[in-house]
Amino acid sequence: MTKKRILIMGAAGRDFHNFNLVYRNNPDYEVVAFTATQIPNIEGRVYPTELAGTLYPKGIPIYPESELVSLIGSLSVDEVVFAYSDVSHETVMHHASTVVAAGPDFRLLGARATQLKSNRPVVSICAVRTGSGKSQTTRAVAGVLRDLGYKVAAIRHPMPYGNLVAQAVQRFADLDDLDEYNCTIEEREEYEPHLLQGVIVYAGVDYEKILRQAEREVDIILWDGGNNDLPFFLSDLQIVVADPHRPGHETRYHPGEANVRAADVLLINKVDTANAEDILTVRENLRRLNPRATLVEAASPLFVDDPAAIRGAKVLVIEDGPTLTHGEMAYGAGWMAARRFGAAEIIDPRPYAVGSIARTYEKYPTTGAVLPAMGYSAEQIRELAQTINNAPADLVLIGTPIDLGRLIKINKPTQRVRYELQEIGQPTLREILTEKFGPKGGAAKKTS
Repeated sequence: MTKKRILIMGAAGRDFHNFNLVYRNNPDYEVVAFTATQIPNIEGRVYPTELAGTLYPKGIPIYPESELVSLIGSLSVDEVVFAYSDVSHETVMHHASTVVAAGPDFRLLGARATQLKSNRPVVSICAVRTGSGKSQTTRAVAGVLRDLGYKVAAIRHPMPYGNLVAQAVQRFADLDDLDEYNCTIEEREEYEPHLLQGVIVYAGVDYEKILRQAEREVDIILWDGGNNDLPFFLSDLQIVVADPHRPGHETRYHPGEANVRAADVLLINKVDTANAEDILTVRENLRRLNPRATLVEAASPLFVDDPAAIRGAKVLVIEDGPTLTHGEMAYGAGWMAARRFGAAEIIDPRPYAVGSIARTYEKYPTTGAVLPAMGYSAEQIRELAQTINNAPADLVLIGTPIDLGRLIKINKPTQRVRYELQEIGQPTLREILTEKFGPKGGAAKKTS
């Protein structure tokens, strides 16, 4: 029987996971290539045989997504699997039309085929869009579960931007581990806040192995989602965060809408900074898509060390990179803090951007007058530092979750913007989690 020839469209995350679970040891299929987008410097690599398995002694090549149509022809592709997140429904269907016109089938894998079952309870935190507030929600959930007596680990959505074999299973217990694994800025933004909270973090490429290792040392698994992707694990409680700064996106983006429909808890974040009409729009859309879910509203109040230093200053604002790029936001917490605390001017960094930072603005023109903290390589981190230091600002306001000063030398004063989740009204996450799991009196019970 002829094997079906598969090409997987991805971004170094969901694509590898789908391959590992569905195709790796499946003799009915031959995965002939991955394509890559969203994240720089992924293409040109090979998914190595150590991870791909014995059916792939040479590994699997990774190409730029721009070569999709030519690859379909040259590799005799029978089916294209779409496997990345945070894209509009329209974009997904444009890709589908491109593929179908070229001849192959176009496929989306569902949750049943791609979710692992844990022997521990799993709480997953997902989102409608990148930048909705998963990180502070996950920290809040971890805090509640620890107060209830449970040991928890956060398993983070993959960000394998380096040596894939070395990154197959990663365990982070303290900040030194970030240096040992040579983590990018994007990885540090996700891992560091958990580590400072005392929560172990797992990440990597092979999530079956990651899950089984984590199960041996904790009571409850937290799935800390990336972008607006579906969880990799079957969830006992799925919490999905929506952003009223982007009303309507809960119905128009993939797979964010699927997350909304699957959620047990829908959390509308940032209600302290969004328009009332936009909050109402999001609430009505969520209710229509998933009337059975529990609805929670929350704020993400901003904190800075010295508000007086911001007042009247010329400020350069640095924000979380993915939120501005494929998340399509023109601002973030740093910009809001600059406005709230009376900055005289927010310096537009685009005239001072160099190298890959300048190219990022060209690729993502919706990015506003703020600087995305791009740092996927040592060279890009140097270019980020040069862009910061070129800008004629009195103060740099850092809206990312980490202290950039630990990684780069900034030639002007800095302040960090911090934000934590603050629920408004009832029910609260504490009430929901306590009802679901109760205080630890032994091992937490599996409920699904």
